[in-house]
Amino acid sequence: SDEHGIDPIGTCHGDSDLQVERINVYNNEAIGGRYVPRAILMDSEPGTMDSVRAGLFGQVFRPDNFVFGQTGAGNNWAKGHYPEGAELIDSVLEVVRKEAEECDCRQGYQICHSVGVGTGSGMG
Repeated sequence: SDEHGIDPIGTCHGDSDLQVERINVYNNEAIGGRYVPRAILMDSEPGTMDSVRAGLFGQVFRPDNFVFGQTGAGNNWAKGHYPEGAELIDSVLEVVRKEAEECDCRQGYQICHSVGVGTGSGMG
């Protein structure tokens, strides 16, 4: 929140000209002057998404950008890559496509990706 100047409900309280000037790099402006992160959150189980939603900034994310399965990969790379990942990949790519189409000037992508075990490593 300090880095981007956005509070847990999406209101900009940036105290630096640079924060205000570049707020649209990672966020879309929504109704009422709120800012919504241009983020896609995915996992093969709903538990991690529930943790994000219950967190301090959980309500600032777009509900449509949470993509998750029902069973989880159980820290198994192959399960995350083949059955679980294969079921989710089309949904994830659709959300990525929609977010990309809403951008006026795509400048790049940042991917936070688990590479150790489970779904994150298997999806990659």
